[in-house]
Amino acid sequence: MIDRIGKDFEFYQKALALRQQRQEILATNIANSDTPNYKARDIDFSATLREAMGGGSGMPRLPDTSLTLTSSRHIPAQAHSSGPAQELYRVPLQPSLDGNTVDMNVERVQFADNTAKYQADLQVLNGRIKSLLTAMQQ
Repeated sequence: MIDRIGKDFEFYQKALALRQQRQEILATNIANSDTPNYKARDIDFSATLREAMGGGSGMPRLPDTSLTLTSSRHIPAQAHSSGPAQELYRVPLQPSLDGNTVDMNVERVQFADNTAKYQADLQVLNGRIKSLLTAMQQ
């Protein structure tokens, strides 16, 4: 039963991890908006999520990790990783003379959009957890 619940939440776990990674990339773009020759980056969220869920082949996977049990009271666990998302360079609409390709308007919109989607994913996950708790209590 626990394995089934864990598999059910695997999608949400990977989606939230990718949203967080994308948020960090976008924040780095914004922080480097005045850095000469800085190239704005982003990830293709849907392709990366599809890859993380096993729907494609492209990025190499990191090896799965198993924890070593040093006591009989330890809970066995494994960590599965799809590796870091491949960062792509954003095509600039109007690069600056110093070679910087960060467009603050684009970055702000992408940052706000990713934040809203992250919050929506958390709300959906929260709803799933509440429905499971309700089902277990009955």
